[in-house]
Amino acid sequence: MRINFWYISSFLISLFVIIPILTVFSSFFENTTNYYQVLKDTFLLEYILNSVILLLCVLILTFLIGTGSAYLVSFFEFPFSNFFKWALILSFAVPPYIYAYSLTAFFENYGTAYTILKNLFGEANYNQSIPKFDGLLGVILSISFSLYAYVYILARASFLYQSQNLIDLGKNLGFTKFKTLYSIILPAARPAIVAGLSLVAMETLAEFGAVDFFSINTLTTGIYNSWIAFDDLAFANQLSFYLLLFIFALFILENLSRKRAKYHFNSKSGLKQKQKIQLSGAKSFAAFSFCFVVFFLSFLFPLSQMMYWTLKFPENLFDLQIIKLLTNTLYLVFLSSLVLIIFALTSNYGNRVTKNKTLNVLSTLSISGYAIPGVILAVAFITFIAWFDDTVVKTYGFLSIKKVFIGSILGLVIVYFIRFYSLAFNGIKSGYEKINISVDESSYLLGYSKRKTFMNIHIPFLRNSLLFVFILISLEIIRELPITLILRPFNFETFATTAYISASEDLLEAAAVPSLFLILIATLFIIVTSKYILREK
Repeated sequence: MRINFWYISSFLISLFVIIPILTVFSSFFENTTNYYQVLKDTFLLEYILNSVILLLCVLILTFLIGTGSAYLVSFFEFPFSNFFKWALILSFAVPPYIYAYSLTAFFENYGTAYTILKNLFGEANYNQSIPKFDGLLGVILSISFSLYAYVYILARASFLYQSQNLIDLGKNLGFTKFKTLYSIILPAARPAIVAGLSLVAMETLAEFGAVDFFSINTLTTGIYNSWIAFDDLAFANQLSFYLLLFIFALFILENLSRKRAKYHFNSKSGLKQKQKIQLSGAKSFAAFSFCFVVFFLSFLFPLSQMMYWTLKFPENLFDLQIIKLLTNTLYLVFLSSLVLIIFALTSNYGNRVTKNKTLNVLSTLSISGYAIPGVILAVAFITFIAWFDDTVVKTYGFLSIKKVFIGSILGLVIVYFIRFYSLAFNGIKSGYEKINISVDESSYLLGYSKRKTFMNIHIPFLRNSLLFVFILISLEIIRELPITLILRPFNFETFATTAYISASEDLLEAAAVPSLFLILIATLFIIVTSKYILREK
């Protein structure tokens, strides 16, 4: 019997990725310590309520910011509108936890705002008049201004390809611009906007750094504390189960809500090129002001705050082991990206040459890792390794494998792989969809094997897709905090973990330097990526 290498490879990759997901579900029924009952009687309801309130507020704010800015740059011409098209995605370079540090540093007692007022107006007690953006409000603002670009990018892409026929329909019906937006444009863009909001929802529920910094108890911080503070993996997994149910419920509700809806526009005459409206006067100023305020608050504000602290306390720059942190960060980026791209390529080609329903189901499940918060995957991975070590490895008298996978680069890369596999798989899949199956058939007729077809034809064609995937994965790993924080080797720090540790010790001025470098590196990756995610053709 001939073994199908591509089928076996794809099957094993997909199966490997879903193991931590299954671990979370299986751990729900395990016994926990007394901490479970204590938390259940005290803070569990608070965790759930805070998570719900945070999610709803962030979704509303990101919808308004993301959709509003996308609408303006897609349908209107005004000063610097072409600049804002790409500048508004730079918020991706600022993780929520760094935005939280910036908010606190600027508005805290005797912070940057105080210094500005003192230099302008002289000595006075300005602290009473300076607003404080902390607690739940601080978390909402931090996450919203960091993540609204998910909605902006997808909404703008949808607006870009809407036909002028839709706009003309509104005019013929006597609609105002607002009514046209509300009744025609937004409903037509609903799938894209909902997709963006779904990504925001997943990232919000997964956020750890910002909520921990502002001492807001959510399900994510509960999971982390259950493991770190109380060494209760079982209960950490049970909280993870609740959070997963939360996420799956959101997906179900979204799918049910659009079950019978239609979002296409039929016209025998085809699509009519959309004409942008040239704004002038007060309307032009208002459009520019809105986009500038969003750009300033989401990117320039945290960037300038981190630069201010770095220049004010230059000793932190010299004390920081920049080369070591840069090396560690880039080492994780390149190693993880290489592993992800190789296996995603293998799996995609296996799916292409093997038409199998079981494999398709496994592939679908395997890309769900991105929907699961990093802290859940880290804890689930530790749980699985501990179970495997106790029940299999030690049973047969082998040496313990815990140190090999827990607190090691290998374990860190594995969980990165599970978390970001969907980005690599889907990115390469979109490239494969542009290669007609007839190309493969022609290759076989010319005597090429499947391996030679893969190496000599597919990979060169997928070059741009591979570059795009590499940049996306790199950006995610640079920003990633909870997975790195939990699974990194001893004394192995990145810019993200160094910034978090300094901020958690209330040393914001020390956190500024690694935060600044993180923003600058992420900005570089985003600028390179922007031509792909904002292409108009």
